[in-house]
Amino acid sequence: MWRSCLRLRDGGRRLLNRPAGGLCASMSPGPTIPSPARAYAPPTERKRFYQNVSITQGEGGFEINLDQRKLKTPQAKLFTVPSEALAIAVATEWDSQQDTIKYYTMHLTTLCNTSLDNPTQRNKDQLIRAAVKFLDTDTICYRVEEPETLVELQRNEWDPIIEWAEKRYGVEINSSTSIMGPSIPAKTREVLVSHLASYNMWALQGIEFVAAQLKSLVLTLGLIDLHLTVEQAVLLSRLEEEYQIQKWGNIEWAHDYELQELRARTAAGTLFIHLCSESTTVKHKLLNE
Repeated sequence: MWRSCLRLRDGGRRLLNRPAGGLCASMSPGPTIPSPARAYAPPTERKRFYQNVSITQGEGGFEINLDQRKLKTPQAKLFTVPSEALAIAVATEWDSQQDTIKYYTMHLTTLCNTSLDNPTQRNKDQLIRAAVKFLDTDTICYRVEEPETLVELQRNEWDPIIEWAEKRYGVEINSSTSIMGPSIPAKTREVLVSHLASYNMWALQGIEFVAAQLKSLVLTLGLIDLHLTVEQAVLLSRLEEEYQIQKWGNIEWAHDYELQELRARTAAGTLFIHLCSESTTVKHKLLNE
């Protein structure tokens, strides 16, 4: 019951904080649905209006071209990304669209738009604080008191991740069965704030996005450090749901769709973080091979 109350509380906060906005490519694609992840929410679908996708290097970075048209952000800024690898990944999203453009599948494009336009007008310190705030409601820090089988499952699966994070960053991360949540020492917050400060603004947007998907900063750090795979992190974030499904069954198609969507968003966000932190240049443009 307390877990349901907590989710209702967090959902209310997201509703209050979510911005309006949409994804566009040189022209407005239509109405959008606001996103709780503080990023531009892509519209549904639109007929594909271009034949070829290419990449060019400009003064500000790498640009995406749809035929002869340069990709723009929702605020009509030139869509320019800092690394060639990220440009290739975004171009691949656009090139893989078929007769219609399914914007809701283009997570990298959406994250780039958010980084370029910064619709919430947050600075680096605010982005870091927003990411560290996930510790207060971190999924793997909230434990149940019953049934014993689920208590044991959470202990066996989540405790090793917390122990890894504590050793990796030299911090203390507590768990709790209380609706008030775990007590996170101030020193832990200071250390993680200092660690996240080593990332640039783009990567921080990705870190917050992934933490919002997994409802966990600890799991997000495990992904960034390659301690966890996307599949492992997603299943760990859904441990209670998976337990209930194993016990009671699932709604046909609904569970699989939700699981695959979460994997896709988490994988895209993790890739975004690494590509925004990558300094090496890709020598061969895959789209031209």
